[in-house]
Amino acid sequence: MIRRLSVAFLSTYRGPQADAPGVTSTGPLAVAAHDDLVSDDLVAAHYRLASMRAPGETKAAVYPGDAGSGAALQIVTDQAPMLVDSVTVLLHRHGIAYTAIMNPVFRVRRGLDGELLDVRPAAEAAPGDGADECWILVPITAAADGEALTEATRLVPGILAEARQIGLDSGAMIAALHGLANDLATDLEGHFPNAERKEVAALLRWLADGHFVLLGYQQCVVGDGNAEVDPASRLGVLRLRNDVLPPLTDSDDLLVLAQATMPSYLRYGAYPYIVVVRESPGASRVIEHRFVGLFTVAAMNANALEIPLISRRVEEALAMAHRDPSHPGQLLRDIIQTIPRPELFALSSKQLLEMALAVVDLGSRRRTLLFLRADHLAHFVSCLVYLPRDRYTTAVRLEMQDILVRELGGAGIDYSARVSESPWAVVHFTVRLPEGTAADSVDTSLENESRIQDLLTEATRNWGDRMISAAAAASISPAALEHYAHAFPEDYKQAFAPQDAIADISLIEALQDDSVKLVLADTAEDRVWKLTWYLGGHSASLSELLPMLQSMGVVVLEERPFTLRRTDGLPVWIYQFKISPHPSIPHAPDAEAQRDTAQRFADAVTAIWHGRVEIDRFNELVMRAGLTWQQVVVLRAYAKYLRQAGFPYSQSHIESVLNENPHTTRSLIDLFEALFDPSQETDGRRDAQGAAAAVAADIDALVSLDTDRVLRAFANLIEATLRTNYFVARPDSARARNVLAFKLNPLVIKELPLPRPKFEIFVYSPRVEGVHLRFGFVARGGLRWSDRREDFRTEILGLVKAQAVKNAVIVPVGAKGGFVVKRPPTLTGDAAADREATRAEGVECYRLFISGLLDVTDNVDKATGAVVTPPEVVRRDGEDAYLVVAADKGTATFSDIANEVAKSYGFWLGDAFASGGSIGYDHKAMGITAKGAWESVKRHFREMGVDTQTQDFTVVGIGDMSGDVFGNGMLLSKHIRLVAAFDHRDIFLDPNPDAGRSWDERKRLFDLPRSSWADYDKSLISEGGGVYSRQQKSIPISPQVRTALGLDADVEELTPPALIKAILKAPVDLLWNGGIGTYIKAETEADADVGDRANDQIRVCGNQVRAKVIGEGGNLGVTALGRIEFDLAGGRINTDALDNSAGVDCSDHEVNIKILIDSAVTAGKVTPEERTELLLSMTDEVGELVLADNRDQNDLMGTSRANAASLLSVHARMIKDLVDNRGLNRELEALPSEKEIRRRADAGIGLTSPELATLMAHVKLALKDDVLASDLPDQEVFASRLPYYFPTRLREELHGEIRSHQLRREIITTMLVNDLVDTAGISYAYRITEDVGVGPVDAVRSYVAINAIFGIGDVWRRIRAAGDAGVPTSVTDRMTLDLRRLVDRAGRWLLNYRPQPLAVGAEINRFGAKVAALTPRMSEWLRGDDKAIVSKEAGDFASHGVPEDLAYHIATGLYQYSLLDVIDIADIVDREPDEVADTYFALMDHLGADALLTAVSRLSRDDRWHSLARLAIRDDIYGSLRALCFDVLAVGEPDENGEEKIAEWETTNSSRVTRARRTLTEIYKDGEQDLATLSVAARQIRSMTRTSGTGTTG
Repeated sequence: MIRRLSVAFLSTYRGPQADAPGVTSTGPLAVAAHDDLVSDDLVAAHYRLASMRAPGETKAAVYPGDAGSGAALQIVTDQAPMLVDSVTVLLHRHGIAYTAIMNPVFRVRRGLDGELLDVRPAAEAAPGDGADECWILVPITAAADGEALTEATRLVPGILAEARQIGLDSGAMIAALHGLANDLATDLEGHFPNAERKEVAALLRWLADGHFVLLGYQQCVVGDGNAEVDPASRLGVLRLRNDVLPPLTDSDDLLVLAQATMPSYLRYGAYPYIVVVRESPGASRVIEHRFVGLFTVAAMNANALEIPLISRRVEEALAMAHRDPSHPGQLLRDIIQTIPRPELFALSSKQLLEMALAVVDLGSRRRTLLFLRADHLAHFVSCLVYLPRDRYTTAVRLEMQDILVRELGGAGIDYSARVSESPWAVVHFTVRLPEGTAADSVDTSLENESRIQDLLTEATRNWGDRMISAAAAASISPAALEHYAHAFPEDYKQAFAPQDAIADISLIEALQDDSVKLVLADTAEDRVWKLTWYLGGHSASLSELLPMLQSMGVVVLEERPFTLRRTDGLPVWIYQFKISPHPSIPHAPDAEAQRDTAQRFADAVTAIWHGRVEIDRFNELVMRAGLTWQQVVVLRAYAKYLRQAGFPYSQSHIESVLNENPHTTRSLIDLFEALFDPSQETDGRRDAQGAAAAVAADIDALVSLDTDRVLRAFANLIEATLRTNYFVARPDSARARNVLAFKLNPLVIKELPLPRPKFEIFVYSPRVEGVHLRFGFVARGGLRWSDRREDFRTEILGLVKAQAVKNAVIVPVGAKGGFVVKRPPTLTGDAAADREATRAEGVECYRLFISGLLDVTDNVDKATGAVVTPPEVVRRDGEDAYLVVAADKGTATFSDIANEVAKSYGFWLGDAFASGGSIGYDHKAMGITAKGAWESVKRHFREMGVDTQTQDFTVVGIGDMSGDVFGNGMLLSKHIRLVAAFDHRDIFLDPNPDAGRSWDERKRLFDLPRSSWADYDKSLISEGGGVYSRQQKSIPISPQVRTALGLDADVEELTPPALIKAILKAPVDLLWNGGIGTYIKAETEADADVGDRANDQIRVCGNQVRAKVIGEGGNLGVTALGRIEFDLAGGRINTDALDNSAGVDCSDHEVNIKILIDSAVTAGKVTPEERTELLLSMTDEVGELVLADNRDQNDLMGTSRANAASLLSVHARMIKDLVDNRGLNRELEALPSEKEIRRRADAGIGLTSPELATLMAHVKLALKDDVLASDLPDQEVFASRLPYYFPTRLREELHGEIRSHQLRREIITTMLVNDLVDTAGISYAYRITEDVGVGPVDAVRSYVAINAIFGIGDVWRRIRAAGDAGVPTSVTDRMTLDLRRLVDRAGRWLLNYRPQPLAVGAEINRFGAKVAALTPRMSEWLRGDDKAIVSKEAGDFASHGVPEDLAYHIATGLYQYSLLDVIDIADIVDREPDEVADTYFALMDHLGADALLTAVSRLSRDDRWHSLARLAIRDDIYGSLRALCFDVLAVGEPDENGEEKIAEWETTNSSRVTRARRTLTEIYKDGEQDLATLSVAARQIRSMTRTSGTGTTG
């Protein structure tokens, strides 16, 4: 049973959308969809409600709900029309929401007592089998008011009883209406004495014809102000009501329309109308026929001209209007049609016309029209309102309702509205008056109507109208006001008064596309501000804006966004926020301070919006410390630098410290401004010392050590700042583009790691950050586009270390810069577009970075040569105008861009600022970097007895032929057999290449605009080889490749990473690196230590590399420790800094040549047009000058390697000296510890080649510093070499300009130092200073003098030429070392025996010509063993192909040293040098001094003291020879030969000579010539002398 009832309920289901009367929604689909609405308990409860019911009774109850369903209204009643409509209207009236309604009709049988006996759906029952009942079920929403539901339930029986009664009497009421119409029409008895009776009759028939729903009817006899109902006449609802209205008609009335006060439940909000017809059946008897009902929708919308009676009145009104041609007939007709139909019953023709004309007169005037009419019974007042259609809104209607109820004293109000295409909206309000209201108490007079109409007009005036009125005094055009009246959105109008909009309009009109304006204002609430944010042309989400505000230290309490368009169409967004500062932020003390805070706050947020300020807690300082956003940026920039410096505290912690100490933070800014604000200098306000003291006092008062350290770090940075562009105001500056630059003195920054450069510029902006590190005034290095945002300074510091070493050979010392892009473009997925967008942002960041550097860099006035300080920059250091940059990773093609920026600054270096631009030396075309590195390769191979230019050798490589270094390098010999190579794309394998054919193919690839290994002609690859993509999962390994790469026999395939490792470990002659990345490390290093994660999978260890030689054309291919490991394992390698230094050397030449030529352009000697031709015409010679440096350094490295073991103790002392006095860091430079040095000494191993290269570089750098600090570069004897730095054409054409070159001192210094170290050796200057006790500059003086006196440079060049001619490297190295022994001894002699400081020019004049004259005659004077030794040595050299004259010259080198003594003695004793020479060398032979000297050279020099002992003995022997020579000459005659003089001397000194010779003979015979015996021998020789032998001549 329950299930059957459930199905019946669900079959009649209709949802809340169908709650209007007459709407149903049923069917099987609905049943399935809503089965969950009807639980068994709910149906069972309904069944129980229906179990007992008397006929005609309505039973209603509220089901309270259960687990299966909620509360529900349950009704059981007789079936009748309009039941559901009545129930839904009832629920609506009581505000009860429901979820559905179901109303199945059941056929039931009941007992006499009403007990339910049987129930089934009526559709399934047989006719006559029981009575039909309607069971109504209405599920109620959970939010429904319980009391309202209870009241509605109480009313249900009465309402449904009325509905049933209406149904029962419906036919009778219609019959009564038709009957009365017939009576009116015929009026046989004259009961209706009125001319309109037939029209009234027609009207009644019209009403009966579906235009009036009859609810009740009765007849009343009226008279004497009373009405008495005929009970028998009652029909419909009037059967159930006993109340009777008083008379409704007057004597003149035939038809009256009144309104009942009791609402109907058949239509929402409807009060029934009473149609009253007055009948006068007798002289004193009057009957009112009263029909109660509701006009149907059809009636309310019927054409007024088709409604009987009314149509005549309308026609009459129109006829009256036609008499006046000014009245628009059709418009009047249309207006009349807008009048609600019930009102037409009450209006005469004249009233109709007057109303219509009033509406016509309304026209385009935006006002409201009101017509009031009270009904006969004073129950209602009809209020017909016409208003502009666009002003009709719910809000306006509700306000009108309030006005009408208030002004008319109403108890309630209902309305109906008509809105069409007409300019007006028509609203018919019906004001319900309180019960008992007297008819004469309702004021519907014209005066009151006009008054209320004014109130309604004001109500219809919208926000825009009020805004226009409020703008009367504002300078805003009427058109703009009209636009904004509609432009502001409704939510804005609800939030703001019209007066507020006037100020907004002024701000909106001032906006530009993509501009912003903020206004901060106080509110009545404590610590609550109103922030209004205006955006032009660009919207923002709240998720974008809220972090900006929160970073300022405020809490957003409320936000409201609004959007509109300006008069020109620009979209504008307005965001209003209620904000409150953090409780710890102090409140401004007075109104002025509040205004200042508000302005600073608005300015700061505006800057954040424009991207000029980053979003972080530093922004809180605007309110906490009273700073401007620009001042906050200073602190943020310093914090960013501290983080790059490795400061241990996070940015978050730094922010907290500054915010928690606002007074100290303010003091830091005061200090910064005291140091760098130019205006404080001009007006005398600068007190930097006072500001520093204030900061120190603030910090001293702190308790927290962490806080102390953070704030001291800031103070330290500020005081270490030398310059800043913060105050620069030039519109073309980097500062104008929101870039902040600090020039720092890193040497005094306590938080910096080692090594610390001499100068550093930190560039900061929200878009880009970067550093530029310089190790000297004249420094040079590339600028890198770094991807290491968190630690780019660490990256650059590591690179500048290598750059400093690399720059040892050139004029500038090391420098390096790098920047990071902080706001890369969002990726779109279009690879090409993304690359271009990323590059464009990188270029712009590069420009900003360069501009930041130039903002704080001095310039040079080309006309006068004077150094010019940048405007608005306070300079706390000296003149510093040399800033040059170069390309690096990520900036290879940016040189022209850098030069454009420099040009825009008028920077004195012009396009010399960044070498490698379009006007300059094309490194790839020159192949200069590769050629320089190839010099290292050739030297290594020569040491192995291989000539790379004539003999085939095997190579593996890193790179491809499109690259500069790899491509050029692999074309430098036609004997290269390239077995394998790889780049980031492909792997190339050619296990048995033909050297000639493969060279041709590589050349073809190199000449292509673009190429990869995939373009290699596969037909030229030897069997088993091929080209494979690194994207393949595996690569087949042929037997030929296995052999070439030295792989195990079972290897048949490898993954690309494994194959690349095999290539790196291949047993070949040369590994050539021309790529990017680090591929070889030490076994002791982890991949993470290398800092090149991209190549972690393919990296190998140095002791695994089986190549004999590594040539480093590229940078960082091998770690420093990896190089040492490879060298110690037997490999041959230098450093990348040495191998590829030709690139920087070439760039340096280019810069210095451009400076020179530009000075000639300024002087008018060269035209700008000639400049480029002149520059490029010298390309080849510049290349040769550069490569000469590479050859010199490689020869130095070769000879240094040759005697590295014997000089280990010296090198160890040099390293220690550099550590102690020059700030060298062993670990950073990968130089051995003292423990490792002791280990190597025990093993007989010296420094490795990479270590020697590093030591050489630091020796050069240290010597450069010393020479530059002296006056040497200013002396002609040193400066005379300056022209030879430049190509021949410049020497010839611009000799004068060369002499005045801006960097002449630096160039001279570089040439001096390179010449000294490359020729005399790495340790020369150190050993001289250590041995003699002089300074490094004195060592340079001695070298320059000796070089000139003995023609060392010429001899050195002849040795190199011999090597180039095929003399073995071992032989040329021996010759070079012999030459250095001469330099060593001669240099010490000058420092020991000549006045100091050495007058180099004078010494050259004194000795040079005489040495040159005496040297060729050495063979005349050498005797005995000395002559034999020289002859043997010269013969040995000559046997290896050394020219005989050179061989003899080198063999006599150490004897030539003695010519200094010879010449000096000759001058002192006034004898001819040749006579003295003959005597000197005769004496040397006679005493066997050379044997002793040779024995001394064999002594150990394991430590300094052994070295000094060796030196002392040697000097003692030479000094004794010198003294004896004086003695011998004193007794001999000029015409005697040396032997004769010696014989005579021995005769006169026989006793001393005899004793000494006896001891010497014993020493010679003993054969044990150690330190002790040699010391005795030296003493014995000295004992023969009679004079000091130290006499000199000036």
